Amino acid sequence: MATEQELSGFLQSVEKRAFKRSLYHVRDEDAALDIVQDSMMKLAQHYGDKPVAELPMLFQRILSNCTLDWFRRQKTRNALFSNLSDFEIEGDDGEFNLLEALMPADGEAAAETAEDTMSRAQILQTIETAIQDLPGRQREAFLMRYWEEMDVAETAAAMGCSEGSVKTHCSRAVQALARALKAKGIQP
Repeated sequence: MATEQELSGFLQSVEKRAFKRSLYHVRDEDAALDIVQDSMMKLAQHYGDKPVAELPMLFQRILSNCTLDWFRRQKTRNALFSNLSDFEIEGDDGEFNLLEALMPADGEAAAETAEDTMSRAQILQTIETAIQDLPGRQREAFLMRYWEEMDVAETAAAMGCSEGSVKTHCSRAVQALARALKAKGIQP
């Protein structure tokens, strides 16, 4: 049985990665934050008495379900309402910037030329866009396996599918990303 401190520690350890994963899925910071908060509350309310070892899998499954619920609500909302604000282009303030998350340490940044910095920013933006363009299940499997570093069995349990499906989704995602990046002139 997880103590309150263990549950709190677990939630603190997964919050940033869960937010980034949700952000990749829904592409909206506020929605991603809501999804993560809802997932954490559901885990604490319904599964807080489970052993600590079971919490990661339960949380991943809850997070996936909350994300799917968000997409279902959006589909219904968009079918009923037409929002002109959906067509506005957001400024830089409302967008997730992968470059900031991967910035080198201050000492390394001084040695880097402006051309190198710009090139790296363009490559990271291309990779981020390519990941966002993947079909939902492929993106979900790819992020769980390579971003969350979950093994095939854990990913399959979290996604509610077979291990073979996870391998297929990941393989297709890697192939699609390789094609997309190669088309942009980026070689591994």
